Amino acid sequence: MLQTFDVTGAPEQGPPRLSVLRDVMAQEGIKGFLVPRADVHQGEYVAPADERLAWLTGFTGSAGFAAILSARAGVFVDGRYRLQARNQVDDTAFAIVPWPDTKLADWLKAELPEGGTVGFDPWLHTVGEIETLRKALTGTPIDLADCPNLIDRVWPDRPAPPAGDVTPYPEALAGRSSAEKRALVAEALRQTGDESAVLTLPDSIAWLLNIRGSDIARIPVPHAFAIIHADGSVDLFVAPEKTAGLGDGLGPDVRLHEPGAFPAALGALTGQVRLDKQSMPYAVPMLIEAGNVRYDRDPCLLPKACKTAAELDGTREAHLRDGAAMVEFLHWLNGQADALGHTDHALSEIDVVTALEGFRRSTNQLRDISFETICGAGPNGAIVHYRVTRETNRILRAGELLLVDSGGQYLDGTTDITRTIALGPPESEACACYTRVLQGMIAISRARWPVGLAGRDLDALARYELWQAGLDYDHGTGHGVGTYLSVHEGPQRLSRQSGEKLRPGMILSNEPGYYREGAFGIRIENLIAVEEAPAVPGGDAQRRMLCFETLTYVPLDRRLIAVDMLTQAQRTWIDAYHAETRRRLGDRVSANARIWLETATAPL
Repeated sequence: MLQTFDVTGAPEQGPPRLSVLRDVMAQEGIKGFLVPRADVHQGEYVAPADERLAWLTGFTGSAGFAAILSARAGVFVDGRYRLQARNQVDDTAFAIVPWPDTKLADWLKAELPEGGTVGFDPWLHTVGEIETLRKALTGTPIDLADCPNLIDRVWPDRPAPPAGDVTPYPEALAGRSSAEKRALVAEALRQTGDESAVLTLPDSIAWLLNIRGSDIARIPVPHAFAIIHADGSVDLFVAPEKTAGLGDGLGPDVRLHEPGAFPAALGALTGQVRLDKQSMPYAVPMLIEAGNVRYDRDPCLLPKACKTAAELDGTREAHLRDGAAMVEFLHWLNGQADALGHTDHALSEIDVVTALEGFRRSTNQLRDISFETICGAGPNGAIVHYRVTRETNRILRAGELLLVDSGGQYLDGTTDITRTIALGPPESEACACYTRVLQGMIAISRARWPVGLAGRDLDALARYELWQAGLDYDHGTGHGVGTYLSVHEGPQRLSRQSGEKLRPGMILSNEPGYYREGAFGIRIENLIAVEEAPAVPGGDAQRRMLCFETLTYVPLDRRLIAVDMLTQAQRTWIDAYHAETRRRLGDRVSANARIWLETATAPL
């Protein structure tokens, strides 16, 4: 079934909605109001009821925010979303502001020189966000004030909050019981003198309690709040109708409460309470007794990121299953050459998305896709996070490139893979760009580094060949990935902004790219896991090193590889990767797909 992105806003609706919001702002006596893409849980993904930014502006990207002033409005987006924002947002009502190049505080100072009060919903902004903004506005006539959410007052048909079931997650796949995880976190709290920690991130709560939910499309997490105490017990705040399927599975040390009881429970906390400034809603410390708050990282983040042996085994199996589905898809797509550009039986982006999901569903183990499939043909591929809609659906044409970024949610693992495919004979310039991207992906795959380095220390490896040609891409090289959880998981990243040390068991994406506006997009993505590097003959035996294990095995498009640009080591890597892909997937695909696979993975 086609999973299209629900556009809850639209450009033509922006101006009248903006006008109504400004009327309410005037009634409240404020000069500005901030509209983030966030919910009270501060996860990356939000339910339709929380798509306030999309409702107001039409922008449906997964990151961004708006600042609404009496006479000016800005939609702030990073490099991944600027093309998308220009296509979705009415630029007569909203300025598209390049962020983080332009900081919110600087924009407010320029657009509100006379000063005034800018309101914000304290549940939709983190402590870190508001502290940073307040500091940057110090000495200006601009004040920040928390207030009720004004969008909710003017959104007449706002959807109801989600009420998805919460289900147990098998301990055999998790590799640790919930009791073991709670004991681990509790010990960490005791070591820092914390009596408790407040958790609002849905994937942290799901990991800690070995549960999964269905409140967010594509991401199997529940909407809930939790407080874990230094004795390992947990107070879980979740709608009771969601937990009927759990029975007594959570055990006596997990106490269930209505979500409405959460504020009072915060007020009753005694002793030192740990809060994560980067993910905690600003409203939470306002409800805790003054002096009891200590800021530190969410205690679930690091143990969740460093996967157990069972999680890694499950993830490997999920990737082989998903890889076989991808081979069936690529074999099918290869057979559609006659449909390219034909008006009577044309093949479109929607057809591709539908077919790919069908191949994944035919495994009979797909729980859901892991995110809305990105399928961009020709110039649509240059929109980094493009989602096809009925309005943007493009017919595939010979000579173009097709970028397909997709993934699956399986009980034993989460997948995320991107392949760029030539639709007929490609242009030499496209091959050169593809090969430079591929060289970057290989560089990360082959990397070895001393223990203690972070994602920012490796990111340049993926960009070197592009930089040599004066090219680059405006997104990180890789994000963390969960285990039947979020396809975007912190704290690990391959990014110039990430100082998080890479540790064994962390799963990341490896996805350099290049995007030429109006022409094509290229991205190649495999998932990789950090592991201990084997000793090198003659190396320093006392110097501990790490490396990556490749998890994704799906053929690269050999038609796009400019072989004469490769070093011998890069050619050897590609041939070995393809040989291993053949070995791992050959017995998992149909007879006809196996024949195609043999050709697609032939040595260069």
